[in-house]
Amino acid sequence: MPSAEIITIGTEILLGEIVDTNSAWLARKLRDLNVDVFRTATVGDNAARIAEILRETMTRADIIITTGGLGPTVDDPTREAVALAFGCPLEYRPELWQQIVERMQRFGRQAGENQKRQAYIPQTGLALRNPVGTAPAFIMRQNGHCVISLPGVPREMETLAETEVFPFLRQTYQLRGVIKARVLHTAGVGESLIDEQIGDLEALANPTVGLAAHAGAVDVRITAKAASQAEADALIASLEADLRRRLGDGIFGADEETLAGVTLSRLAAQAKTLTALEANTGGELTRRLAAQNLPQIFRGGKLLSQPLTAQELLQRLQQERDAQGADYALGLAALPQAEALQVHLALLTPAGAEVETRGFGGHPKSLASWGATTLLDLLRRRLLSK
Repeated sequence: MPSAEIITIGTEILLGEIVDTNSAWLARKLRDLNVDVFRTATVGDNAARIAEILRETMTRADIIITTGGLGPTVDDPTREAVALAFGCPLEYRPELWQQIVERMQRFGRQAGENQKRQAYIPQTGLALRNPVGTAPAFIMRQNGHCVISLPGVPREMETLAETEVFPFLRQTYQLRGVIKARVLHTAGVGESLIDEQIGDLEALANPTVGLAAHAGAVDVRITAKAASQAEADALIASLEADLRRRLGDGIFGADEETLAGVTLSRLAAQAKTLTALEANTGGELTRRLAAQNLPQIFRGGKLLSQPLTAQELLQRLQQERDAQGADYALGLAALPQAEALQVHLALLTPAGAEVETRGFGGHPKSLASWGATTLLDLLRRRLLSK
């Protein structure tokens, strides 16, 4: 199985001006191709530093994919950097220039002289035509290592990867197997407790099990390597069944499922409705529920900015439920004092009312998210008992 590393190029990423989404997309796609991604890195728009990291990466990785730095301006140095790393000059390709000219004509514009820079690639490179932009990509090969340079614009990068790069990799490395992942979502159970319950499974070689903690929730990731999709599915299914036996109701969903979506689906199955009231949360709870686009179940939320005691929250929540004519109601009030972070949690059900105050030991900016997750999980568990 070949190994890969991804290098994103752009000073704007290092400065935090834009977020690198290319690495995550490429990593998922390479995983599905049965390619092991061992590292990702970001380097600024400096030819010497890019060349240095390329030379270093080529000592260990079979496949290196770069994104960015292929534009027409002086501060787009990837072409020069790759040529420097491979010890060869840049070479003008007339056919690439013609493609750029034709692309600009479609926009009703004339290609500028500076865009001719994009028609140069390292001398021994294999050019890849860009059907959705003006930046040609290219592939360089040396001593069993392969450097693939793609544009940084996500849609251009994705198109070239799907149409040119992935077919090239399948053929070059005879990629036949698959790597598949499934993520189980848990709430109401701490990461350390989950680790105690499934620690032996985290030591497995294939499939592998890993944990990722979030505010009030923990993801359990299963990753399987196999010769076929069906074999990978079978490996995952067997391990997932074991995890579900061990973690029980702590698991609320998998993959794209959300806690808010699962909770509203349970209410829909019981033909019940819900409303919410929040104070000092920035609307975190309402935003999650509204995003599920189930207005017939979630009748909206009311946002308050003033602090509330637990009993005031319960009283206001009862008034809101009566006004909305809902069956259930969730109340969340954050108390973001730096030394004693707390949330009031209120839950109204047809069976009665509950209200409690819980302390939080994390970052103040995570308080509302943690409170919303905790409250949604309380309702989910009540619904499970119905």
